[in-house]
Amino acid sequence: MPFEGELVRVDPWRVDIPMTHLEGMRVPGRVFASDDLLPHMRSDNALQQVANVATLPGIVGRSMAMPDIHWGYGFPIGGVAAFDADEGVLSPGGVGFDINCGVRLIKTNLTIEELAPHMRALVDKLFDMVPSGVGEEARIRLGRHDVTDVFAQGAGWAIGQGYGWERDLQHMEHRGHMSDADTGEVSARAITRGARQVGSLGGGNHFLEIQVVDEVFDAEAARVYGLKAGQVCIMIHTGSRGAGHQICTDHLEQMEAAADRYKVRLVDRQLAATPVTSPEAEAYYKAMCAAANFAWTNRQLITHWTREAFSQVLGRDAEAMGMDIVYDVCHNIAKLEEHRVEGSRRKVYVHRKGATRSFGPGHADVPQDYRDVGQPVLVPGDMGTASYVLAGTNGALDETFGSCCHGAGRVLSRTKAARSWKGRDILDQLEAKGVLVKAASERVAAEEAPGAYKNVSHVVDTCDGAGIGRKVVRLRPVGCVKG
Repeated sequence: MPFEGELVRVDPWRVDIPMTHLEGMRVPGRVFASDDLLPHMRSDNALQQVANVATLPGIVGRSMAMPDIHWGYGFPIGGVAAFDADEGVLSPGGVGFDINCGVRLIKTNLTIEELAPHMRALVDKLFDMVPSGVGEEARIRLGRHDVTDVFAQGAGWAIGQGYGWERDLQHMEHRGHMSDADTGEVSARAITRGARQVGSLGGGNHFLEIQVVDEVFDAEAARVYGLKAGQVCIMIHTGSRGAGHQICTDHLEQMEAAADRYKVRLVDRQLAATPVTSPEAEAYYKAMCAAANFAWTNRQLITHWTREAFSQVLGRDAEAMGMDIVYDVCHNIAKLEEHRVEGSRRKVYVHRKGATRSFGPGHADVPQDYRDVGQPVLVPGDMGTASYVLAGTNGALDETFGSCCHGAGRVLSRTKAARSWKGRDILDQLEAKGVLVKAASERVAAEEAPGAYKNVSHVVDTCDGAGIGRKVVRLRPVGCVKG
């Protein structure tokens, strides 16, 4: 349903949804949108969802949407909302079903010229070593005890088992582990699904992509991150798979049943939420943290097999190829953070659904070696154009609770995309452009056609113009594995 409400243009990068748009709005809405992007946003119900979120109890600041916003479950994808840590609510819809879906960037000391003769062999090897596709099971099968440790320990579990390097943890958000995880709040069904899928890419928009740095915008930040023009990198985009989906489903049902009891008025039942101090919210948060730990472990195992694939094809050790992690960010998460709200520091639960943390220079949660320039913000595009690395800003901390965009954002559903393109044609067109893609099926290639997404450069330029993320480098895809 197209959005017909009033939008107030603030500047070239921002529009506001006034509180008069919907009865019960407690704060205004703010949408980061250039004139190029706004027509896409008006075409579905996502802007109405921004307003709906603004009606939830305890929301502070504004209900916000990043420039890659599109319609989602309850909250829009690309939505950011913060709720007071004492009087607010937690809502599974503000995180999404793929808890800690996120992005990891691995750098190398290889050039594209060195890699080009090996590209087909590399893509084939990555496809063979990293399970991908909807429902696909992992290379390793864990017992109940081991998978429980994954939920509790996060990426550190994988490294302790030999799947990675100790220094990998330094360049992960939260060092790949949320300590509030409680496996007692994770259902047996979620544990069973996790045991089958940890270390797998999954389907949909998830990918494993070989990229090359083709433009540098901020030379100093690029130097600090260890990036330079012509350099080969690998980007991993995946999350908590069926385990996270099950955890969300389990706790969403409980919160839907409890919302009326706590007198939480819902303009949309998909906004199901309970007070942050309620047993239901506390149980959900502990289980969500466990799913986040699962996702970090998942990306760590894929990192290990990616390093092995490069070593086997190129005949060189991963250490010798400089295959270190630049950074790992989550973009479906709720976190207890401290931010300035109306002139004072307050603890809030920041819900980021299809939005990436963007902490600026000097922030204590930015890795020490990046602290002078801000944290890396990883923004994947579609497989036919580009991805970006941005740097977090203090402007984001001032305005968006330290948040930025997470990708290009869809303009067509997967069903419509599959009707609009033939997968074989998409694969052939991409190969003609120098992008070798191996997909689990031709339908996946059609669903993920570049034309199904917004122009990622417009999205990134909006964030850069608004001062919530500073452009550092652009990455061009050269090889891609799609689930």
